[in-house]
Amino acid sequence: MARKFAVLLPILLVGVVLDQLTKLAVVRLLPLGAQVPVFQGFFNLVHIRNRGVAFGLLANLGVSYAWLFFVFTTLLVLIVVGWLWWRLPPGLPTANLAYSLIITGAMGNFIDRVRLGEVIDFLDFYVSRYHWPAFNVADSLVCLGAALLVYVILTEKEGDDVSHPV
Repeated sequence: MARKFAVLLPILLVGVVLDQLTKLAVVRLLPLGAQVPVFQGFFNLVHIRNRGVAFGLLANLGVSYAWLFFVFTTLLVLIVVGWLWWRLPPGLPTANLAYSLIITGAMGNFIDRVRLGEVIDFLDFYVSRYHWPAFNVADSLVCLGAALLVYVILTEKEGDDVSHPV
């Protein structure tokens, strides 16, 4: 168990601090709605607010219900993923890393939801006029952790059931 915490705690600390500091920098340096080209035709820094879930889904949910719904949903995700991490057998360091990244990203966006009722997004990748929805460091950590977890599940050896830890 100590080895699992040795992975989770530094990732959680560094990831949440990096996520919150980058969002703070965006709020202080870019007006809401601003767009700063970094690599013309590929990447902008932007300042947008997302009241919905991933990539703006459900952003039109009534304001009075949105905060409660998204805070509750994020808490539920944190509890489920935290439970899966807790039950993860020893000797699966890649799965530990994957769960730790997901927990960290969820926590970063949870802080925004509780504090602001929305999430600050600022990374805007695009090709020509086709934009990937803007995202942030926390979203990146969740996606990286999920991709890593899919890899672990697809390559797991018999008896190493990381998707259903015992």
